[in-house]
Amino acid sequence: MKFVIKHEIRGRLHVHLIQKRMTFEEADTLQYYLSTNKYITSVKVYQRTCDVAVTYVGGRAEIIKAFQRFAYSKVDVPDVFIQNSGRELNQEYWDKLVNKVVLRCGSKLFLPYPVRAVAATIKSVRYIWEGIKCLAHGKIEVPVLDGTAIGVSIFRGDFDTAGSVMFLLGIGEILEEWTHKKSVGDLARSMSLNIGKVWLVSDGQEVLVPAENIQAGDKVVVHMGNVIPFDGIVSSGEAMVNQASLTGESLPVRKAEQASVYAGTVVEEGGLTIQVKQVNGSSKFEKIVTMIEESEKLKSSLESKAEHLADRLVPYTLGGTALTYLFTRNVTKALSVLMVDFSCALKLAMPISVLSAIREASVYDITVKGGKYLEAMAEADTIVFDKTGTLTKAQPTVVDVVSFNGKTPDELLRIAACLEEHFPHSMAKAVVDAARKKNLVHEEMHSKVQYIVAHGISTTINDKKAVIGSYHFVFEDEKCIIPAGMEQRFEELPSEYSHLYLAIEGVLEAVICIEDPLREEAAAVVNSLKCAGISKVVMMTGDSERTASAIAKRVGVDEYYSEVLPEDKASFIEKEKKAGRKVVMIGDGINDSPALSAADVGIAISDGAELAREIADVTVGADNLYEIVTLKAISNGLMKRIHKNYRTIVGFNSGLIVLGVAGVLAPTTSAMLHNTSTLLISLKSMENVLS
Repeated sequence: MKFVIKHEIRGRLHVHLIQKRMTFEEADTLQYYLSTNKYITSVKVYQRTCDVAVTYVGGRAEIIKAFQRFAYSKVDVPDVFIQNSGRELNQEYWDKLVNKVVLRCGSKLFLPYPVRAVAATIKSVRYIWEGIKCLAHGKIEVPVLDGTAIGVSIFRGDFDTAGSVMFLLGIGEILEEWTHKKSVGDLARSMSLNIGKVWLVSDGQEVLVPAENIQAGDKVVVHMGNVIPFDGIVSSGEAMVNQASLTGESLPVRKAEQASVYAGTVVEEGGLTIQVKQVNGSSKFEKIVTMIEESEKLKSSLESKAEHLADRLVPYTLGGTALTYLFTRNVTKALSVLMVDFSCALKLAMPISVLSAIREASVYDITVKGGKYLEAMAEADTIVFDKTGTLTKAQPTVVDVVSFNGKTPDELLRIAACLEEHFPHSMAKAVVDAARKKNLVHEEMHSKVQYIVAHGISTTINDKKAVIGSYHFVFEDEKCIIPAGMEQRFEELPSEYSHLYLAIEGVLEAVICIEDPLREEAAAVVNSLKCAGISKVVMMTGDSERTASAIAKRVGVDEYYSEVLPEDKASFIEKEKKAGRKVVMIGDGINDSPALSAADVGIAISDGAELAREIADVTVGADNLYEIVTLKAISNGLMKRIHKNYRTIVGFNSGLIVLGVAGVLAPTTSAMLHNTSTLLISLKSMENVLS
């Protein structure tokens, strides 16, 4: 590619590409190509001017070579990246905004007053008609106020005031629609499926393959706790499927042979083999956008109150206008009241504040599924942490495999990995990763596996029953025994590690020792949350009392509970809520799902079980628990902004009304100041809370 360097400082290049024009697709292709370069930390592609600004670390020569090697035809960009980039949307609304301002200024400068008067009269018809329709439905709401203000101005021949009011209302409509669509798009993109590999049925075997290799007509297996990756028809199996993300249904739906299933839904119980019907990556995105736009989850209670308050204030504004005229007999003073209302700013600024906060959270790799969860997070006083994969690192590691049957540790690890690879849990990942590092490949040696939540896995290997899981599951539920003469070896197992027990035909075969190190930031995060307003931090885990006690002491939680079952976590949260506390639950596993559902705010770790992510109200990245502190800060900041907006809107507009009634401000000036303040408050609400 040919280019010239327009400007350069250390660590930053501003490059101009030698081409006549750049399409949206080309801009997205270049954005994707540069953002995948390990030396480049940020990229901004200016499609209209064919310019690119990059910041980088490392050698400048590497960046120059990257530009020289680039060709649009050589870059393989995922379809979903281009389809859902949002670049075209932003350009469309920016053009609308610029065109509206240019037309307004141009008409004021070059059109004679009579022409402007006719244009204002024609434009006013829409607003007046909206007000009449609102009255026809028995409602006195904002369209009535807008229509009345514009209609009275037109009737009095004050066409400049009418034009100014309509111009500012139009600007507000564009900004509101733009912010809403952009925020919804950002949110939907972060909620879209990110499934790397799926289980393909090939020659009677389940083979793990990249999702992009799947074609329509292929059969894929979806195990319990996993997201269904494609639209399709069930060819075998039976399962309960959670479809809440698409349909809003709170209860899972039974799916059996010949039933239709949809991408993005989650298998809660059982397992399915699905014949793929559609592999279009954008279908899930489009469904999520529709879901968000139609869902009341997007509304916080303060946002809804603002809308209701705005509508309730309209009759009072109209009444104030009538009383002012009745007592003063002065149309100008009466119009000064009519030109000012609280509802425009309330209805515009509040949703923009909420959507902007959701968008800001996504910058920090935090997905929030609705404004009401930000409000609940701000009000929260209790946080419950799961331990494994949450307070501890998301990637526990196998440190030893202790044999109890004479087989080699590698052979036993191979068997365990064969069972565990089907289910999403941090302990299971540790076993699978350990086998992979040792190149312990295997053919599927077992029959259909059954996952027992918070306990373990049960299956058959060579017609022999095999189980792997917790002590409670293997020894108490399944009544397995320790081989004769191996009791002392069992007693000497290292106590500092978590243990997975593998038994075949009721006899212990191996114990897998797993190190689950505490996250470095865990204690600091707990302390930061307390400083941010959380009064009670709780840890709940299925681990032993010994392990739980040690972790709780190091982290600094207020309470901890060991050897708990999924229903115990949910029951604790319900009890806290009944005591009047606002509860946040943070977890990553299938066993955390009941508690995530029960909490006021359920937060899932991004690389945890897909069921947990689907059920949760918020998803945070797995890299750093400080994102929870960031979420709390954004939520607290949003509530402060909303309350500040209330005070500003009520105070400023009340002042305008008083000055108008006193005759200090003319109706035109009142309208201009009112609409300008609404616009400024809305623009301020679009800013990041943490800036």
